[in-house]
Amino acid sequence: MTGGGFSVSAPAAGAEFEAKITPIVIISCIMAATGGLMFGYDVGVSGGVTSMNDFLEKFFPKVYRKKNQSGVESNYCKYDNQGLQLFTSSLYLAGLTATFFASYTTRRFGRRITMLIAGIFFIAGVIFNGAAQNLDMLIVGRILLGCGVGFANQAVPLFLSEIAPTRIRGGLNILFQLNVTIGILFANLINYGTSKIHPWGWRLSLGLAGIPAFLLTLGALVVVDTPNSLIERGRLDEGKAVLRRIRGTDNVQSEYDEILGASEAARQVKHPFRNLLKRRNRPQLVIAVAMQIFQQFTGINAIMFYAPVLFNTLGFKSDASLYSAVITGAVNVLSTVVSIYSVDRLGRRALLLEAGVQMFVSQVVIAAVLGVKLTGDQSDGLGKGWAVLVVLMVCVFVSAFAWSWGPLGWLIPSETFPLETRSAGQSVTVCTNLLFTFVIAQAFLSMLCKMKYGIFAFFSGWVLIMSVFVFFFLPETKNVPIEEMTERVWKQHWFWKRYVVDEDDDDHDDFLDGKAAAAANGRGGKVVLAAVEP
Repeated sequence: MTGGGFSVSAPAAGAEFEAKITPIVIISCIMAATGGLMFGYDVGVSGGVTSMNDFLEKFFPKVYRKKNQSGVESNYCKYDNQGLQLFTSSLYLAGLTATFFASYTTRRFGRRITMLIAGIFFIAGVIFNGAAQNLDMLIVGRILLGCGVGFANQAVPLFLSEIAPTRIRGGLNILFQLNVTIGILFANLINYGTSKIHPWGWRLSLGLAGIPAFLLTLGALVVVDTPNSLIERGRLDEGKAVLRRIRGTDNVQSEYDEILGASEAARQVKHPFRNLLKRRNRPQLVIAVAMQIFQQFTGINAIMFYAPVLFNTLGFKSDASLYSAVITGAVNVLSTVVSIYSVDRLGRRALLLEAGVQMFVSQVVIAAVLGVKLTGDQSDGLGKGWAVLVVLMVCVFVSAFAWSWGPLGWLIPSETFPLETRSAGQSVTVCTNLLFTFVIAQAFLSMLCKMKYGIFAFFSGWVLIMSVFVFFFLPETKNVPIEEMTERVWKQHWFWKRYVVDEDDDDHDDFLDGKAAAAANGRGGKVVLAAVEP
């Protein structure tokens, strides 16, 4: 049997599952989370290379000429170019499309195979981008990377939530977001160095994405698939054996029976996307979609995609802008570590509400400073003192996002859907995220040009709205077993409980039949089927 680790158990209410934090769980989560490393590197590297003169001169000569003609363009409009924005946002549009295919592979072939497909797409995209000779090759490479993002973001959060013990599920799931932030930081550091290598430094920046792509592919080859996925696909003995390995104990019958019950119900559901639209699944669907929309409308991707461009626009020199982006990247990583430590202690709601106040205040300050100091289109930039204040406020904003909406935007949807709609629900989650990421990435520079400092006031208004939503409508999910969310979370919430009453529809009858069949076939031990109503 698996050795090592220390014991944890779920809360006293509901099922109690014995589990150790075993080496195989830690290693599997670290390897799987490299999908976030690739995603983060892609986010960070695009903003850096689009501020490099060699890259702009080769692929976007109009932007290059505009950037280097002083006194002609508004400070806010130097990079307003739809082609340049398409270079960044094409990745997310491709990911949006790919996630529908990823939903099928995740359900049909498992989480591990889906991560392997993502790794292959990433490697192909890196080759095209690093060797790009024209804009067409560059866009094809970004599209391939986007397909990798779609598959990775579909599979990795599910993998992490399903393989982790209940008590540390939040912390292990946030490894994905931690790797996103590390990827962004690495990209910023590499961009800072390659910006001094002429004329091919940008190729090195894009080509080094091959390292996280290789790590993800290797990880997908060596990790085990989750017991939930194996049992859902009918591989019961293998699923139970894996459950024993990852929990470090033979006493897994209760957890096995609960997963079996959920998987029996999942197999009875013939149309998971249609089932996702049923009234009883509305709370999870609304929360998942809202979390993704709100995550993008915090304004974080606008800052992280274009951090070098943003600081350049504010009057910093090119090297200083990349240096400033490195600072924000480091804050991002350190603050995500704070989230790993606190999410299973303080809970999801507390982090989101505190961060809402912090993000709102910092964006209002940024808007006020820029409104006063950069009101003229021909501004020569901020003075040193004001520039430091802007960077400080950006760091305050990034730190708040990194321990709240960044990781929790992925964690909460991945842990709340029931197994029969989990793949479909994650697909909708990823699709919504990438759709609104695409919208923000494509529109941000034009919005910056038209709205100027008002763009930060725009995003601060959204932060206020999402904080109100969290206060009233988001329930706490910490320390709740993943297959017991319906009974212990949604049916107890003041608003959502009205939606999770039983319905007389075909899919719901199949759901109950599957649960009953699992109960009838329980293999000894304590059968935990909390969702079965008499």
